[in-house]
Amino acid sequence: MPPTTSSLPTVVHTPTTSRHWWTLATVGLAQLMVVLDSTVVNIALPSAQADLGFTNAERQWIITAYSLAFGSLLLLGGRVSDLIGRKRTFIIGLIGFAGASALGGAANTFGLLVGARALQGAFGALLAPTALAVLTTTFTIPKERARAFGVFGAIAGAGGAIGLLLGGVLTEYYSWRWSLYINVVIALIAVVGAIFFVTSVKRTGARPKLDIPGTLLVSGALFSLVYGFSNAETDGWDSPLTWGFLTAAGILLVAFVLWQRRAAHPLLPLSIVLDRNRGAAFISVLIAGAGMFGIFLFVTYYMQETLHYSPIQTGLGFLPMIAMLVLSAQLSTNIFLPRLGPKIMVPFGMTLGAIGMLYLTHLDQHSTYAADILPPLLILGFAMGSIMPASIQTATLGIDRSFAGVASATVNTSQQVGGSLGTALLNTLAATAAADYLASHLPPTPAVLTDAAVHSYSVAYLWGALFFAIGAINAALLFRRRRPLAVAESAAATGAATPEPAIAH
Repeated sequence: MPPTTSSLPTVVHTPTTSRHWWTLATVGLAQLMVVLDSTVVNIALPSAQADLGFTNAERQWIITAYSLAFGSLLLLGGRVSDLIGRKRTFIIGLIGFAGASALGGAANTFGLLVGARALQGAFGALLAPTALAVLTTTFTIPKERARAFGVFGAIAGAGGAIGLLLGGVLTEYYSWRWSLYINVVIALIAVVGAIFFVTSVKRTGARPKLDIPGTLLVSGALFSLVYGFSNAETDGWDSPLTWGFLTAAGILLVAFVLWQRRAAHPLLPLSIVLDRNRGAAFISVLIAGAGMFGIFLFVTYYMQETLHYSPIQTGLGFLPMIAMLVLSAQLSTNIFLPRLGPKIMVPFGMTLGAIGMLYLTHLDQHSTYAADILPPLLILGFAMGSIMPASIQTATLGIDRSFAGVASATVNTSQQVGGSLGTALLNTLAATAAADYLASHLPPTPAVLTDAAVHSYSVAYLWGALFFAIGAINAALLFRRRRPLAVAESAAATGAATPEPAIAH
């Protein structure tokens, strides 16, 4: 019989000590490294291209190689952490990520840089779900868990913007290579923290086996999905390669689900994702990821290409958004979420996100930062701080320890797929809008080209607002109307019966 997670796990309250908070600092540092690496290299790309001499067509592979390896191996990485131990997996992931980063920083050819980025993605897929699983199994007291997830959610939301700032500083004052070397420094600090503060949990019962067929099916599906979205970004949605890979992804995902229903040791027990609350949380993370990457992508384009900000100025421009996100995450997890639950908090955040994106649509080439850019960034920061911690905490609430890694990997997969989908779809819509604008405003003078770019960004913001609006409706309909989260967590922690079990039967 396949293993089940249908019964509510009994969790022992472990008194929170200073060691736990050092564990949070270590895990947060590792998560920050993985998240910011998705954007820190972006700003360094022009310098790397000039140094190594690769073409514009080849340039996208520096990003794609990372996202393909990361996205396709996340579920495997999460399950490996369940099988061989979280501390061991965490340290292996950190050392591997540091080694791959050093290799990329020292690369003297385009091929070596692409290979190093793929290795980064592979070790990132090992590291990211393990970091969240460590957090899930370390903090069991509801109040302390809320604080920990507030910090973790803020990092998950703000890491991309921090990457833009860090990439700008390192590239402008040092070298593009330091956008990779910096990971070595961060990883070494995190390794020391992991050795001293991350605890090893002894396994009880027989060691489960790795689901090899399920791993191959889901890894192939996720690879095809991310590659299909990436190809749509470069070759368009009418490309046969785009639809070929997306179709293959759909077929493989169906095969994966069918196999999980009969596998003796399923990679991802379906009860984890079929729970109504947890499913709503995964979808919310996906939609928020799509919107978040859209914010960073097009606001960065707008600041640098239209307002002619430097990379450092652009990164600094996002700092108030990060501050608001951190504040919102703490308010949400410590005050509002325990009282109101995700059914209120996530739709509220999604609605704010839609408002913030609509606010951005009025930007033009004469807009100013203080009056026109700062207000929507603050709104969006508060929105992301309301969505991400609540969704991540709900997605991992009540998970049996033996499946914490793979459940955490599903959270990361949702954000990764959301980012890939949002980037590809919004880029395509923006490019189409710019082409249509130019066709109707001939001749293409410099002023018309600038107006076309601004118009294309506005179209992307409008679609981003639609993403968030759909997310608000989805969250309002799918999340259960239930007891406040703190009460539910207390019941889960003591093994008490609840009207809505943490994992559905």
